[in-house]
Amino acid sequence: MMSPQLKLIALDADDLAVISTHVQDARIQPSDIIWRQGEKRLVVGMSRLDWEQTLEGEAEPRRLVAALRFDRVLACKSRNIDLGAPDKILDLVGIEFHPQGGRDEEPGGSALLLFAHGGAIRLDVECLECQLTDLGTDELGTGVGSEREG
Repeated sequence: MMSPQLKLIALDADDLAVISTHVQDARIQPSDIIWRQGEKRLVVGMSRLDWEQTLEGEAEPRRLVAALRFDRVLACKSRNIDLGAPDKILDLVGIEFHPQGGRDEEPGGSALLLFAHGGAIRLDVECLECQLTDLGTDELGTGVGSEREG
């Protein structure tokens, strides 16, 4: 049975922890990380594991194509991510939120996308506004950019 497509919104650190769980071990290609500075938006295309299906005891975990979007982003910096190698697969370990000045009552702060082998993307945000939307199953299992024309 096909589970309904997931759509999650995070407006605080607790919500983001839920999204982080769903995107753990997602595969991302640098070419699928789109920073739209004028729109203050970062969109990350990914192939994520369907953890809910896995927990239901399905033997072969399937992958879903999903989009992770952050809005109200003031700055986007990356570390140890080779944007010159757009087809290299990045393994997402998780996402953390660090409030500004360590104070939870401040809406702003930094969202950190942490990758295996020390890669990271840091987003400085006015306030946390993140959305994870499933787009369908990843039939090829290759990642997100497989249908895109070059």
